[in-house]
Amino acid sequence: MAIPTSRAKESATITIDSEKCEGCGQCVKVCSNLGLTLVGHKAAVSENQIFGCVACGHCMMVCPTGAIAIEGRTLSPVQLFNLPDKKSAPTYDNLLALLQRRRSIRKFKDKPVENEKINQILEAAQTAPMGLPPSDVHVLVLENKTQVRTFAEEFSVYLKSIRWMTSNWFMTMMRLFWGKANDEMMREFIKPVFDIYVDEMDKGDNWINYDAPLAMYFYGTPYTDPADPIIAATYAMLAGESLGLGTCMLGAVHPFIQNGKKARLFREKWGIKFKSREGLFVIFGYSDVHFKRGIKRTFADIHRAS
Repeated sequence: MAIPTSRAKESATITIDSEKCEGCGQCVKVCSNLGLTLVGHKAAVSENQIFGCVACGHCMMVCPTGAIAIEGRTLSPVQLFNLPDKKSAPTYDNLLALLQRRRSIRKFKDKPVENEKINQILEAAQTAPMGLPPSDVHVLVLENKTQVRTFAEEFSVYLKSIRWMTSNWFMTMMRLFWGKANDEMMREFIKPVFDIYVDEMDKGDNWINYDAPLAMYFYGTPYTDPADPIIAATYAMLAGESLGLGTCMLGAVHPFIQNGKKARLFREKWGIKFKSREGLFVIFGYSDVHFKRGIKRTFADIHRAS
């Protein structure tokens, strides 16, 4: 049995070099699939695996002698690398400073983001944890201001074609089905978003993605853990901040391009391969504004269980 993703349908293969194995048992401890066991003080593949090997690679990464090799589900030993020294990792204070300095930037200098930085952002985002390997996160990269603007213009045209969804008659009819909270969201947020996206674009002002010099859309597949694209987008955003770029998450585009024939055609035109339960745009660029202060934010509630 194997857990399917869009990239892999079969289990990976575990190979153990018994000559190298010292029987330390670290691989057995780290495998959350019960895929390994100790037999005669040597690691062995268990017959009691829950899902078959999902190719998380933890056993390869923890083995002190390199006795384990995983092949399949896009993984192989050639992808292993030595972890950076712990001394090179940021302290909590350094990390907190990065998080506190990040602001949502929507005004950018007319300066492109260098290709090297684009690659660095993607490299960092690929380290994001995932619900199940191999990652089913897809990324659409709009790597210059022209592409970003064109996407916004075509998205605005698409919104015009479905603007009836924000008409009073439609929202009144649908309130019976989607309830009070969704009705309030439609009237107080979705309709104003439609209006400002479309009407301002007609005037030449881009409120959709703000003519940023770089945008990335993170989305999944029908198999993807819904959190995966959001986590990857967050990693990308923080990587951009660390590289001196202003960033901003944009959540309002994704929901509009998921359902219906027109949404599918729009996705296909832009090479977006799947509809996705969750997805997020992140825009990047050199900020044209400079913040001097931050604001402390709070959660709605923090409950410490007793």
